[in-house]
Amino acid sequence: MTNVSRHLLTKAESYRKELASFLSDLVSIKSFSAGEKEVVQRIREEMDKVGFDEVIVDGLGNIMGRIGSGKKVIAMDAHIDTVEVGNEKLWKVDPFGGVVRDGIIYGRGASDQKAGMAAMVYGAKIMKEEGLLGDFTLYVTGTVMEEDCDGLCWRYIVQEDGIRPDFVVITEPTNLNIYRGHRGRMELQIKTSGLSCHASAPERGVNAIYKMGRIIQEIERLNERIKDDAFLGKGTIAVTQIFFKSPSQNAVADECTIQLDRRLTAGETKETVVKELEEAIQMAGEEAEIVELFYERPSYTGTVYPVEKYFPTWVMDEKSEIVKKTVGAYREVFGEEPFVDKWTFSTNGIATAGVFSIPTIGFGPANEIYAHSPDDQCPVDHLVKAAAMYALLPLRLSQ
Repeated sequence: MTNVSRHLLTKAESYRKELASFLSDLVSIKSFSAGEKEVVQRIREEMDKVGFDEVIVDGLGNIMGRIGSGKKVIAMDAHIDTVEVGNEKLWKVDPFGGVVRDGIIYGRGASDQKAGMAAMVYGAKIMKEEGLLGDFTLYVTGTVMEEDCDGLCWRYIVQEDGIRPDFVVITEPTNLNIYRGHRGRMELQIKTSGLSCHASAPERGVNAIYKMGRIIQEIERLNERIKDDAFLGKGTIAVTQIFFKSPSQNAVADECTIQLDRRLTAGETKETVVKELEEAIQMAGEEAEIVELFYERPSYTGTVYPVEKYFPTWVMDEKSEIVKKTVGAYREVFGEEPFVDKWTFSTNGIATAGVFSIPTIGFGPANEIYAHSPDDQCPVDHLVKAAAMYALLPLRLSQ
């Protein structure tokens, strides 16, 4: 272990109590998508306390703490909304109790991803105290509505706030590993039309559900043909919901719609997905409409920022500058080689890297296996180690 690693880890350890307390507070505040106002206020309080140069909340409701005003712009991002609780009987603790037990913080959002937010704020504090500054501007962002629509927040930051970083660090849970990408995804619907008639004489009509049934069979077979990738893994497609319209329970359905979840591996795009669905519909011997979906829910500020539900795949090359510099910073802080991998789920990287081609990397506390689960949790040790890494990483990325 180097002198740098010993010093930073010791410094971060001195804030163990504050880190745990801050994350416990964040977990205790409900912040479902489009309801993040209260948690934003709590983050602002902590950012002001630890000495950020400026703290702003934009029109969508994202909170951004700034340190420095140098040439290189670096952002470290955590979304601050969470999914809902689900069946509370499955929880062993109060999901909003901010419970700290045996060195682990439990509750909704502890892993996904309020732990990243807590560690970033104290990483920035350590960075200032240790003089780990340079010719860079750091934005620590607490972004909204990611669980509802990943990347929407960063589309707003880049296109409306005019902030386009040179590098982005995503602090979603990586179990303190370095992640360099993940599959993309797309939400679509397929709609069939029929002709309603009395169900006592179904031959008089055209049943839209039967038409859809044949298409669903082709989609199931399509899943077996989707391409694979050595790093990201296989793309997938799944029918997740079925809807219908019918004049009554004893009438043939004249419309049927299915919801699709399509996970995209390397090389797959919106255009390739639509083409393969058109082919599947043709193979089923049917006619149907492919409906591309948009997200238009108002944020807690009342702002509506429509965006298509297409979330591109992204991967950073192992030899890219951001990967090499992050790996180097990891070695400095922890005195060992990192494990470099990918997320199973999707993150705001679909916008920063996938849409805007901004070099993006992942490093975060907690393990993604606890995300969205009734065992949502983060070890306090992870907060300490992540804060040490965040204190050094901006300087190394800027050099």
